[in-house]
Amino acid sequence: MDLYQRLEKGTYIIAEMSANHAGSLNRAKQIIRAAKDAGADCIKIQTYTPDTLTIDCDNQYFQIGDGTWKGENLYQLYKKAYTPWEWHEELKAEADSLGIDFFSTPYDKTSVDFLEQIGIDFYKIASFELVDIPLLKYVASKGKPIIISTGMASLGEIEDAVRAVRSKDEVQLVLLQCASAYPAVTDEMNLKTMVNMKETFQVPVGLSDHSMGSVGAVAAVALGASVIEKHFCLDRTIENPDASFSMNPDEFKQMVLDIRQAEKAIGAVQYGTSRQEETNIVFRRSIFCVKDIKKGERLTEENIRVIRPGYGMAPKYYPEMLGQTALKDIKYGTPLDFSMIGMP
Repeated sequence: MDLYQRLEKGTYIIAEMSANHAGSLNRAKQIIRAAKDAGADCIKIQTYTPDTLTIDCDNQYFQIGDGTWKGENLYQLYKKAYTPWEWHEELKAEADSLGIDFFSTPYDKTSVDFLEQIGIDFYKIASFELVDIPLLKYVASKGKPIIISTGMASLGEIEDAVRAVRSKDEVQLVLLQCASAYPAVTDEMNLKTMVNMKETFQVPVGLSDHSMGSVGAVAAVALGASVIEKHFCLDRTIENPDASFSMNPDEFKQMVLDIRQAEKAIGAVQYGTSRQEETNIVFRRSIFCVKDIKKGERLTEENIRVIRPGYGMAPKYYPEMLGQTALKDIKYGTPLDFSMIGMP
């Protein structure tokens, strides 16, 4: 897959399934269909098991003390949230049949190897894994496009990650601005950082957005985002670890429409009259005769003025016209042109 070619066609919009399948393969397939209908370009899942992410330990280091998952044990949380690996091929086949891209976030070498076996075309690196340089180098060794979220990362950490990816063969890379909070608040989105990353690393950029609503996503597109990622669910009432900060199909569809409209509004560099302005250009100002003028009479401030509409000479010629002589009779209300006047 050539990811960069896809980005040239417009903002690439990713629907992140994550844990929203709530343990149901049928629901996971429904999510893929709903994402396609809502206008997503891609459906993304996550490839891990509790054991590839952490260990089954109950001491204080493995307890979540605050936020959406407060009181959870890491191992038990990931047990609820993970997507069974035996589903992956079936989910990919569903996406392929619908014509929507399908890819995943790996969390260790075993998940990368597994995704290679089922033919994944590109990879996403989660913000929390950005500092796992050995993993990044291993993913990059597969030679496929990589999208990296940069939540929590310092500039130096992003530099390390980019260097790790570029240490292998030429790999297409996209960096996503991200606030790793669930849900995130728009006030702390800092989209200017995304713009700076584009300038600093000379790669396409985008937004992995955990906030509610689509303001951040549309604003990011206006600032140059090539990729938007949003968590996607069928219904937030379906209990799972990601439901509270995911978009339902109607919300996602509206976001897609807003993004596509924003792309049209951004448009291209164009000066001059646009198609929609053509009928209104006549309401510009121009030079008109405002009193009857006889042949041989001089033009003065009393008999010519700059007024609407725009059928006469451009206003910039007004000072030059004053004092010149009418070469013929000019009636009141006639737009002035060069053929009507000459030097006295």
